[in-house]
Amino acid sequence: MFKTVLFPLDQSREAREAADVVANIVQKYGSRLVLLSVVEEPNPDAPTTDPMMSPEAVAKLLQSAQALFSQQGIQAETIEREGNPAFTICDVADEINANLIIMGCRGLGLTEEGATDSVTTRVTNLSPCPVLIVP
Repeated sequence: MFKTVLFPLDQSREAREAADVVANIVQKYGSRLVLLSVVEEPNPDAPTTDPMMSPEAVAKLLQSAQALFSQQGIQAETIEREGNPAFTICDVADEINANLIIMGCRGLGLTEEGATDSVTTRVTNLSPCPVLIVP
């Protein structure tokens, strides 16, 4: 049913909590797991960039997640990309023929403005496959 599962992750608590759901689904269906982290394109108008989302931090995050899944007997591939998170997640899902995207929800959709701006909402609207949002 879910041959390929895409798990976009970042440094958030919600992404860490979604990892349990990812592990359960991947083990149950014997899915291929692809971990994705997106480094946002630098904004020239922004005074500083977030050090937690530097390419080095993202590489370390992906290695840590891969090790976490490995401890549970799950092999995971990793992809690191630069770009707009929502569009990049959907592009990668299309490239790898993902059958499911699983992602944590940061709860930004609690306000009308947050609902239209959240990565989760954009991915849900643009995704080429089903999206499972873990609250």
